[in-house]
Amino acid sequence: MINKPANIQLDEHGRLKHFLSIEGLSREIINQILDTAAGFAGVNDKAIKKVPLLRGKTVANLFFETSTRTRTTFELAAKRLSADVLNINMNTSSTSKGETLLDTLRNLEAMQCDMFVVRHQDSGAAHFIAENVAPHVNIINAGDGRHSHPTQAMLDMFTIRHFKGDFEKLRIAIVGDISHSRVARSQVHALSTLGAREIRLVSPKTLLPAEMASFGVEVFHDFDAALDGVDVIIMLRLQKERMRGALLPSADEYYARYGLTTERLALAADDAIVMHPGPTNRGVEIEGIVADGHRSVILQQVTFGIAVRMAVMSIAISATEQSSARSSHS
Repeated sequence: MINKPANIQLDEHGRLKHFLSIEGLSREIINQILDTAAGFAGVNDKAIKKVPLLRGKTVANLFFETSTRTRTTFELAAKRLSADVLNINMNTSSTSKGETLLDTLRNLEAMQCDMFVVRHQDSGAAHFIAENVAPHVNIINAGDGRHSHPTQAMLDMFTIRHFKGDFEKLRIAIVGDISHSRVARSQVHALSTLGAREIRLVSPKTLLPAEMASFGVEVFHDFDAALDGVDVIIMLRLQKERMRGALLPSADEYYARYGLTTERLALAADDAIVMHPGPTNRGVEIEGIVADGHRSVILQQVTFGIAVRMAVMSIAISATEQSSARSSHS
């Protein structure tokens, strides 16, 4: 008898059933996602941008927080896998009229939905849903509170691998609002698992949680010093909507100390690339000429995001189908 794995993301055979967090995933699974995404990247260049892997499946996008880029790329990813897609605005759904989250899940399950893509303002929401969903349904976390944004981290890893190759040779700086960033936490876990040479977190003290120092990273408050020899610079958006109190003196002062300018970029390695999960605040986090420059791969991140989300969806659905097939033959 096979014991149920401790990680809720995995099925009884260790396959990825839900994608909730980078934390706890092996390098093998992370590389499986990256390798599968590499196979899907070419679909974007075809005249017919579809493969039949999710034909007959229904994917429901449940976004309790507003999002354009993430929701759109998930929708495109599902459609390119030939799935049917439901986009549900949870702010106007029955949950805002008194229906519980579990009631909503049960109704969507009754509609024969096979996968829920969930973005929620509360940390841990995707895990809660995965623990309570029907066995045939896969859950993909599209961002929960300050906790995790695993598909964003994976598209960042795909972008880094595409342009820079072996992680074990790379020095990577993650810059900005670390404290409120679910992306930064997922990036650190992914980079650590993939064996990055150095991970540097660069932030004002007020925007860097103390526990991040225990994640095997180097902490910098001096941006210029942190850029020495860096191969990859990941700028983060200031999460003003999640801030409480006066954590920053002013946007101008923040830009003066932590904005990525042409002059600062020159301090990094000559072939360093510039990344940003978006949307960018130009003149606050990054100079416009840098965001649009030849070292920037920000738009490529968006393109790669479709392939990465196709990979995650197809891997999760495949695990469930294999489990169902095994059960029906036993």
